[in-house]
Amino acid sequence: MNVLKLQENVIYEKRSSAVPNIWYKNKETDTIWWKDDPTVIGVWIFSFDKTTEFNMFHDYPYKLTKEQKQIFDKENPQWADFFKDRK
Repeated sequence: MNVLKLQENVIYEKRSSAVPNIWYKNKETDTIWWKDDPTVIGVWIFSFDKTTEFNMFHDYPYKLTKEQKQIFDKENPQWADFFKDRK
């Protein structure tokens, strides 16, 4: 895998399709990485390690550990509020 690092919080990974996966953090101090895939619309993918990917609308909070959910909610209070009815 070819990795090109342009900024501390942005990672571009070249894929065979010639369209890069772009991993970024909203804030440098965040734990969560967000994936920007320009070939997909309306899918919000995030990861804690850029290996295990979570689909925000499908997986939150069901597939997160208690610790991961706490981190997600702290870094993304607007989404925590949006999904507050999910248990």
